[in-house]
Amino acid sequence: MSRSDCASKGSFPPSLKLNDGNEIPVLAYGLGTASYKDDEGYDQSVVDITKTAIDLGYHHLDGAEVYGNEEELGAAIRASGIPRDRLFVTTKAHGEKQKPTQEALEVSLKKLGLDYVDLYLIHGPWFAKSDEDLQQKWADLEAIKASGKAKSIGVSNFLQEHLEVVLKTAKVPPAINQIEYHPYLQHGDLVQFHKKHNIAVSCYGPLLPLTRAKGGPIDAVWAELASKYGVSESEIGLRWILDQGLVALTTSSNKRRLEGYLTKLGTFQLTQNEVARIADVGNKHHFRGFWSKKFGPDDRR
Repeated sequence: MSRSDCASKGSFPPSLKLNDGNEIPVLAYGLGTASYKDDEGYDQSVVDITKTAIDLGYHHLDGAEVYGNEEELGAAIRASGIPRDRLFVTTKAHGEKQKPTQEALEVSLKKLGLDYVDLYLIHGPWFAKSDEDLQQKWADLEAIKASGKAKSIGVSNFLQEHLEVVLKTAKVPPAINQIEYHPYLQHGDLVQFHKKHNIAVSCYGPLLPLTRAKGGPIDAVWAELASKYGVSESEIGLRWILDQGLVALTTSSNKRRLEGYLTKLGTFQLTQNEVARIADVGNKHHFRGFWSKKFGPDDRR
């Protein structure tokens, strides 16, 4: 995906071609965080905001077994009336439950009311007690891809060390790794490692500097650039992701904000110097918003 493609009016969001030839829209609506459920009850409000996002033009929908709302995601998809082939649906296997991978996918597909997903991810590497555990789990996903139940397969929350283990035995390399990524958590050389191996990066929590880490050094930079381009600070944060050739996720439940992303993000792009400046300033502060018990809050990887 070129920078010009991502900033062209009338074609937003564009798609990024994955290493398996499939294409993924670069802006997704995510059902984690705000829509997360930790009970078994059905939540119509999750259906409603997800349908709103689909109606607005968010056709890349990012779910997961652990979010507890696959049933609501499926209901929103049906209510939207959008043809299945115009949607890109992601879900993830929660490996820690040690449920057989194929069984986990079948349960997810039943809840979603779908015959296949466009992208199936291993939600994290923490279930694995050995390298062989990771490699076997990846072999399970390769079999799922071969069956057609998932068009693309990938991982989430993997560090370089986990990717290297998988790549040693993989017949099909991961198409993508979904990670927490924002100016305060840039993971050192991890993104460059992905680019070297042609593995795409999808970024969750891209706006944490504005929400859960307000008051850090990036605030002034984003405010300055928002004024320059006549957009919101949130749009600067998302644009920074896109201008690195990465995929961005938003979990906002604010309709006006969701509309703004679709109408504004395709109308401008940051200069290379501005992208670098945000990175440099962000590296002066560290913040991890998710999975700190797994990584440790001070883990910058």
